[in-house]
Amino acid sequence: MRVQISANLYTAPHTHIDKPHPFVERTPMIRFILSLALIFAALAPARAAEPFRVGLILPLSGPFAGSIGRQVENGVRLYLQTQGAEVAGRRIEIILRDDGGAADVTRRLATELVTNEKVDVLAGFGLTPLALSAAPVATRAQVPMIVMAAATSVITEQSPFVLRTSFTMAQNVTPLAQWAARNNIRRVVTLVSDYGPGQDAEKAFVKGFGESGGQVLETLRAPLASPAFGPFLQRAKDLKPDAIFLFVPNGQGADLMKSVAERGFAEAGIKVIATGDVVDDLTLNDMGDAVQGMITSHHYSAAHVSPENDAYRAAFMNAFGVRPNLMAIGGYDGMRLIVEALRASDGKASGAALVEAMKGKGWTSPRGPISIDPATRDIVQNVYIRRVERVNGELWNVEFETTPNVRDPGKL
Repeated sequence: MRVQISANLYTAPHTHIDKPHPFVERTPMIRFILSLALIFAALAPARAAEPFRVGLILPLSGPFAGSIGRQVENGVRLYLQTQGAEVAGRRIEIILRDDGGAADVTRRLATELVTNEKVDVLAGFGLTPLALSAAPVATRAQVPMIVMAAATSVITEQSPFVLRTSFTMAQNVTPLAQWAARNNIRRVVTLVSDYGPGQDAEKAFVKGFGESGGQVLETLRAPLASPAFGPFLQRAKDLKPDAIFLFVPNGQGADLMKSVAERGFAEAGIKVIATGDVVDDLTLNDMGDAVQGMITSHHYSAAHVSPENDAYRAAFMNAFGVRPNLMAIGGYDGMRLIVEALRASDGKASGAALVEAMKGKGWTSPRGPISIDPATRDIVQNVYIRRVERVNGELWNVEFETTPNVRDPGKL
């Protein structure tokens, strides 16, 4: 706003008094000062009320909507509902967009959000290709980008403005590979979805299991889109391993485990081990007794025992009617990271300042202690070995072993 002040404001008033009272001589200047004061007083509330805008991009339609997109969204919204949506005098505004799981759409939406909506932060990103497509947009706009779901190690290396509050596959898989080797599993076949996180999972298991003395007989990869698991599982069974290691993204675990049961792995004496994505808390009860006793590793279970998780799980189920899963916690903690950084920067929205404020942040999450590695901008967290057990009539991923403060092995 440009304020024009008339030169007449400085002209002394016409008077017949030879020596006017000093107050009369100063009146024009007083009016000028009061005018400026009123102008700035009017502007100040507008600045204080300016919202802090978060562009949240998620797959809210398509095959990953329920298990990834809506769960991340619910985690974000629950944090704001329970912890407050105003920080440092600024109201947090969520601008939600659906990319349908298409990377070109993600990139377009990210560009529109920073260009037209002037968002202060980009967040969400349900799958690796979606996050990778948005990273250059964050770099050009110098806007922090919080990855709340996607799990490939290289994502945070694509831009100095990318941070992650979800997990990486290597982070979750390596403790499981080491556990398997310690528990009389010597020969394994791996089966993963053929995209970034699956390739990371395969690589981490082969490395961790091999270094612990185990042997991987064969590595199998199923297509990400419309996978037919039967032929891959039959090939694995024919090799007669001690165990099969599995990874598929959220939303495909139920179909995979149905195929595993049909192929009779348990009857053949072949153990089934997997990442937590396969026995997602959201759909675990629908998988039935076939998954009882199954060993998995992950960074979050709805059954995690802590006061923080008891309160979080109860609030989530009350608000949304379902269990929180591993994706929901990425959204919940991602929103907290944004809030903590905004508070630390006293409400300033500079992208670089926010990123610096996020580095090194840590707290006790419903999943356990977490922090953001200041060097890699990736999450450091506990990884839990869990067993599927029936408790009070329901199936839960019950934790029985913890590997504390795990960094992404892909960055070590």
